[in-house]
Amino acid sequence: MPMGMKRKIHRRAFLAGSAMIGTGLAVSNARSTVTLHRYLGDIINMSALELSAAIKGRAVSCVEVMTSYLAHIDRYNPAVNAIILRRNHDELLAEAKARDQDLQKGVYHGWMHGFPHAVKDLADIKDIHTTLGSRIFKGHIAETDSIFVEKIRASGAIFIGKTNVPEFGLGSQSYNTVFGATGSAYDPTKTSGGSSGGAATSLALKMVPVADGSDMMGSLRNPAAFNNVIGFRPSLGRVAGDVNFYQQLACLGPMGRNVADTAKLLSTMAGYDPRSPLSLHDDPRQFALPLDKDMAGVRIGWLGNMDGYYPMEKGILELCLKSLGHFTDMDCIVEEANIDYAMNDLWQSWKNLRHWWMDGRLGQFYDNHKTRGLLKPEAIWEIENGRKLSGSDVYKATTARADFYTAITHAFERHDFLIIPTAQVFPFDKNIHWPKTVAGRDMDTYHRWMEVVVPGTMSGCPVINVPVGFNDKGLPMGMQIIGPMGKDFELLQIAYAYEQSSRWNYDYQPPALKA
Repeated sequence: MPMGMKRKIHRRAFLAGSAMIGTGLAVSNARSTVTLHRYLGDIINMSALELSAAIKGRAVSCVEVMTSYLAHIDRYNPAVNAIILRRNHDELLAEAKARDQDLQKGVYHGWMHGFPHAVKDLADIKDIHTTLGSRIFKGHIAETDSIFVEKIRASGAIFIGKTNVPEFGLGSQSYNTVFGATGSAYDPTKTSGGSSGGAATSLALKMVPVADGSDMMGSLRNPAAFNNVIGFRPSLGRVAGDVNFYQQLACLGPMGRNVADTAKLLSTMAGYDPRSPLSLHDDPRQFALPLDKDMAGVRIGWLGNMDGYYPMEKGILELCLKSLGHFTDMDCIVEEANIDYAMNDLWQSWKNLRHWWMDGRLGQFYDNHKTRGLLKPEAIWEIENGRKLSGSDVYKATTARADFYTAITHAFERHDFLIIPTAQVFPFDKNIHWPKTVAGRDMDTYHRWMEVVVPGTMSGCPVINVPVGFNDKGLPMGMQIIGPMGKDFELLQIAYAYEQSSRWNYDYQPPALKA
């Protein structure tokens, strides 16, 4: 059916007076039916929680949802190249029909029942391609689901394909030689960020209700900032990942168009799994609880550019400073803050740990003469530097990281949350691999321009990106709110309160959606 065509839908209706309750939507189980006049596009405009309630209450069918989303993707994805490896429409509609039949039988799989979902192309979906953005894995089909994908599947989602990434997730610019580059939802000629760039753009253009991502160097945060959405990096171990006792830099996490949707997806992705020995035993259902809380008296520490250490493109600090006013409006106490640690020392430790891990992860492809030529230069640079390190170098880097954790813990004795910009530049030309200068300062590595996210990663603490508005060219930006280790729910609460006050992600949609 053509987009925008009106039609009648006979379904169980919402109770008169149904309203948002906490982070959910109360839906009637009454059997009365009404005639609903809607555009299929109205389905796209529902939040994930609203859509979930509408499906459960049978106000919309899973087939209608899938039809709407697939038509929407067909319309908007070609301009941004965010969703890749798409599955056949007929297969997806057949799965959606099966979900409707389940509901008719009283079988409800979970809050994502019938949701179209695209997984970041660094994780596995059984029987679907996983390329990691590399020609080495072009054509590779996964034999099993990743742990968090299992959980999303069990919650009722229908996998429609993958979201684009940079090769092996390296770099905050989602381009690769397999699928090409992904553009920002707010300007398709600009980068979406990365490595969860496809996920963030898909969210902003409403091509998926929620999205999963991962984050080593801001990969949940930077693309969220470049697309005016929410990206949440949880505490270490919050979301079960690969079994690796030494790799504690990267983590998995949720993204959403608003904080409540993001928290709900976290409640699905989080939780202990015996296959991931460092995963936390906390009950993930806590993240589905209402997020409303009075923030009066909460102490906010503004880190800014760390006394000039981080060069920033003009306009970023100004947008963040203006947005701090929303915290004062909530009667929070906002003060300048600092972390008593040399940031350049942190950078050197970060680089060594990253080199070491990348050599371990990708070294086999470097050693194979058939695959070395398929690695991008940045991957080769990481591997070769990793091979220069001694065991003592790695030990010193981990010790330095522990010292930084102590320093940020002391900062949390003075402040409940710390705030710092999410990026040092606005979205740039997607044909440029990475900025060579920022505010007149030369960048000496392919990722130095994103150094501002390193404190969040090295701390292991939960960090969330929230939008702060747009520059004079209409390009979005965000800021990171960092919470103490394990305080993920409290961090979601302060982000939710800020969101209700600022409304950047509610009221400012991508220009393409207004056309």
